[in-house]
Amino acid sequence: MKKKVLILCTGNSCRSQMAEGYIRDFAKDNIEVYSAGIETHGVNPKAIQTMAEDGIDISKHSSNNVDEYKQIHFDYVLTVCDNAKERCPYFPSAAIKLHQNFPDPTKSIGSEAEINEAFRMTRSLIKSFSKKFVDDYIN
Repeated sequence: MKKKVLILCTGNSCRSQMAEGYIRDFAKDNIEVYSAGIETHGVNPKAIQTMAEDGIDISKHSSNNVDEYKQIHFDYVLTVCDNAKERCPYFPSAAIKLHQNFPDPTKSIGSEAEINEAFRMTRSLIKSFSKKFVDDYIN
């Protein structure tokens, strides 16, 4: 039976979407991956662009609210921002909860190049976290 993983963020627009893309890629068909937000803000176009630079297509992802998944019994719930960890709803399962706060590149300011670099930095951190998660818990 495939493990079920939920990646939770504030708006399900950027960090959780990136993590979903990488975890899907690293784990291949070994798991079911979902991402959601405490709120839904739509998938951020810069997140899509930044992931495409690394060969991961998240353009067909949707922004989902965590309430949509309350009936699923997850094996893992990964929170990728402090706000989501603090507001994470109770899931009626024995899910292992893991947390890593990543900087929110959507809050970055500066030139276009500086904003793009903030997205790339967050992408790099999420990629490393996602690879380690898959290596440690899935494979």
